[in-house]
Amino acid sequence: MNRTITVTGTASAKAVPDLVTLTLGVETRRGTAAEAYDDAGKAANAVAASLREAGVSAVDLRTSGLNLRADLVWVEGQGQKVTAYVASTTLQVGIRSQADAPAAIAAAVAAGGDDIRINGIEQGFADSSSVTAQAQEAAWQDAVARAEQYASLASFQLGKVVSISQEPLHGGPIPLGGIVRASFTAESMPVEAGESSVSASIRVEWELV
Repeated sequence: MNRTITVTGTASAKAVPDLVTLTLGVETRRGTAAEAYDDAGKAANAVAASLREAGVSAVDLRTSGLNLRADLVWVEGQGQKVTAYVASTTLQVGIRSQADAPAAIAAAVAAGGDDIRINGIEQGFADSSSVTAQAQEAAWQDAVARAEQYASLASFQLGKVVSISQEPLHGGPIPLGGIVRASFTAESMPVEAGESSVSASIRVEWELV
């Protein structure tokens, strides 16, 4: 029976992000459903137009949510009463130049006025293949180092590789942001790039000799 050892190597690689992904919401509260829906559409169109004028490509604008509901309150002795109708939609925005992000966000907020919401911002990579390759190579080296250490402790050496599998990673960058209702200028809300990381995990089985 062949003796084997299986280890999991993990690592991450960092680089300056080149893609800002913004999640914007538009929400209107009106006396009728038609008014709420119509005004939400007008606000969403104005926000999208402002982003295009700021240099965001049409392929980087995507509607990802649409909702129309009645706002209800409970009245003693009368039951539920409709107080207003709320229409909302969500727009996913990809900004491919980090330097352009503050001005694009400011333009969207100015266009949306009190009806716009900023639900989150993430920074990442338009093409993560290079930084992913770095993370995968580092994960392999981590697996080799771990396996060599354990094999040595057991008075063995590593032989042939029996199997390799890439392990799934869970989680992701945490969006920053909240609800914004006031307009601002581009200079008042900078978007700092910092570094974003990509992680990799690999499971490797070796023969022991």
